[in-house]
Formats: sequence, C-alpha cells, structure tokens
Amino acid sequence: MSKWFSMSGRRALITGASLSIGRSIALGFAEHGAAISVHYSAAADKAFNRSDAAQETLTAVRSRGVDACLVEADLAEEGAGRRVVAEAIAGLGGLDILVIGASVQSRTPFLEVTGDEIRRQFQINFRATVELLQAALPVMKSHGWGRVLTIGSINQVRPEPDLAIYAALKSAQHNLCVNLAKQYAPFNVMINNLSPGLVATERNRWRRQDTEAWRKIEATVARPIGRAAEPDEMVGAAVLLCSNAASYIAGTDLMVTGGGHLPLV
Repeated sequence: MSKWFSMSGRRALITGASLSIGRSIALGFAEHGAAISVHYSAAADKAFNRSDAAQETLTAVRSRGVDACLVEADLAEEGAGRRVVAEAIAGLGGLDILVIGASVQSRTPFLEVTGDEIRRQFQINFRATVELLQAALPVMKSHGWGRVLTIGSINQVRPEPDLAIYAALKSAQHNLCVNLAKQYAPFNVMINNLSPGLVATERNRWRRQDTEAWRKIEATVARPIGRAAEPDEMVGAAVLLCSNAASYIAGTDLMVTGGGHLPLV
C-alpha cells in the first residue's frame, strides 16, 4: 500500500505551516516525499512569541531530504492568497497539493463581536480561502492531478457560543469545499475537508496554563475520548486525503475529533 500514500514528486503549499497542526502536516508530508512551501505570518508568530517558528519548520522539513521554501503573508490583506500561491509555485516549480490551514478566532460573546473583528475573521478564514483556491485550482486542473484539503473544525457541527463567527465561517468553508469538489473531481482534483476537535495548539496554550481547568475542558469538550489531541494526530488523515489514496474521495468532511462530534447520550 505504500505507493498509495507516497507523495514523492508532489509539491505542497500549506498555509499556517509554522506552528501547530500546519507544522505537523508539513513535516508529515515531507516524510512522505513531498516538497513543501511553508506559509506563515510573521506577525502571528511574533504574537505567539515564536518569531523563529517558520525558519525552524523550514529547517525541519529540509532535514527530511525534500525541497522547501518559505512564503510570508498576512492573509488579511486583499490579494495575499493569490500571491502566496504564485510564490509557492515559483519556489517549488509547481503545485500539486494545497492545505488551507491558517485561520484566526476570537472568543467573544456574540453580542459583543465588533465589526472590525467580523471583517478580520472573514478576510482570513474565508476570503483568503477563495483567493487560494482561485489561484491553485486552474493549475491542478491543467495537470490532471491535485489535492486540496481545507482545515475545518468540530465547530461546524458543535459550535461553541463564544466562537459564533469562527464557527459560521468554518461551515461556509466546508460548503465551498463540497461545491468545488463536485466541479473538480472529474479532473482528478480531489477537494476535501478535515475537521479537528480539541487539539493542543499554540492558540490555546494560554488555556493550558491552568492544568486543572484544562483537564475540565478536556473532560467536557473532548468527550468521549476525554483528552485533547496532539497536532501530530491530524497528520494521518491529512496524508490520506492529499495522496493517491484519495483517488476516490471527494467532498468528504473527515472528523478527527476523538468522537467529540458524536451526539451526546
């Protein structure tokens, strides 16, 4: 079965690849032979006090024996998505795989969400997705092979009250994924969505400072498994959906939640 999961010769652009789930996917794809374009936002990494994260990820990817390049962009800026694809193609010599993982969220009660915050989340979590897809899909279609993976969220089916805008935009992204999957599957361009549950990432590191409070979150949010995932636990599903193994998988939403999306009994 190894040939089905090999990514040798493939070129992948992964947005938000300097940290957390994006980083794990970048390293996992590299281990399967893919060349990697590591997209990152310098401002976002600095906000997490991880200014060197992108360079560290690039070094780790190259240590797997594959080509790699960095692409820096704030996806809140209009046109940034198209520029990221163009720079990735220039850096790798083409593009076969696109993983859309960069996103932002704000834990705010719905009635307190400001217009500026709505615009920021819309620009990064949805508009940039459209730009990335508009730039990448024609390239994949012309080659007769492509894989697109949008990173969704358990919030598509179990939205948290304080993540109303984030959850709604993840649902919109999934809808777009299904729509485009029907259009591009005939050209061997398979588009799918991966929805993580509770994952221990840089974004929620602040919540993990209080160990007891975090354990309570795990026990309630991550039922029935009762724990948060590590970013590496998303890699297997991503490899499946971005390799030859996905030759007959289109428009699926793969829930990697430890069962957290299942109905409560």
